[in-house]
Amino acid sequence: MGKVIIVEGKTDGERLRQVLAEQVDIVVTYGTLGYQRLNELIDKLQDADVYILTDADESGEKLRRQLKKEFPNATHLYALREFGQVANTPLKHLSEIFQEAKFLVKQS
Repeated sequence: MGKVIIVEGKTDGERLRQVLAEQVDIVVTYGTLGYQRLNELIDKLQDADVYILTDADESGEKLRRQLKKEFPNATHLYALREFGQVANTPLKHLSEIFQEAKFLVKQS
């Protein structure tokens, strides 16, 4: 398995697809991860290059802490706190985040 990006919401994933120019699996947690779902993810993503991009709010930080424990080798990506949610982050800023992380992005 190649690159996988874990996000909180469906609209976050849709937003990322607007900027990514390469095939990447996007896993949506819908804000929380139960025990069974988390174990399924751990098994599924054990050979993947995992990237984590959560909202810059309390629930996003809680999810990030949980994922950090389970995926200690994951790369953490951060949008500016002023945008709050990934879904509200300007495409230009998302492109910059992913270019820095060595993803192929669409040219605007």
